[in-house]
Amino acid sequence: MRMTSKGQVTIPLAIRRKLGLLANVEVTFELSGNHVKLRKAADSIHRGTELIRIMKGKASPGMTTDQIMALTRK
Repeated sequence: MRMTSKGQVTIPLAIRRKLGLLANVEVTFELSGNHVKLRKAADSIHRGTELIRIMKGKASPGMTTDQIMALTRK
């Protein structure tokens, strides 16, 4: 595997799946001797969790589908 001139590498799919590394998930790097450890950040907020936090208490039983969809797009 090669690193690009911007310092980018592709993490193999099997590793991303095992660690739950989805797009926009925060990761940390730790230097250990001459090795680098990549870890999923402990305080990483998933998109769904953030979306629920934003929407909580804003929808109500008489809303139309369009109104609910508008909430998810904010």
